[in-house]
Amino acid sequence: MKIERRSAEGPLISGFSGGGFRVDENVYQGLIITPQRADGWSPPAVAALTEADLAPAFALDPQPEFLLLGTGATLIRPPAALVKALEARGIGIEAMDSRAAARAWGVLRAELRWVAGALYPLG
Repeated sequence: MKIERRSAEGPLISGFSGGGFRVDENVYQGLIITPQRADGWSPPAVAALTEADLAPAFALDPQPEFLLLGTGATLIRPPAALVKALEARGIGIEAMDSRAAARAWGVLRAELRWVAGALYPLG
């Protein structure tokens, strides 16, 4: 899949490659992405995911509006404790499969939305 770059600043997921996400000249299996940077990510199982595992996604000033959580090949609901912890910080969470999250990232950044993403590997 190829995603066209629009007017968004910062890293943009431009496609999928070898089970990972292509961002600029790099490919990441797991990915934490913000309007400022993209970094590889080795997440725990979704059921064990905590706020601490997502800390790089929240290293923004101001905090992101919400977190796009790509849970891999299929949608897996995030732990209720994680959802409550993020809500307590004023950060929403939108979970979906990782391909949908990658596409949503491009749309939201084209709208200049201040969001963060945490995407599990595709395979």
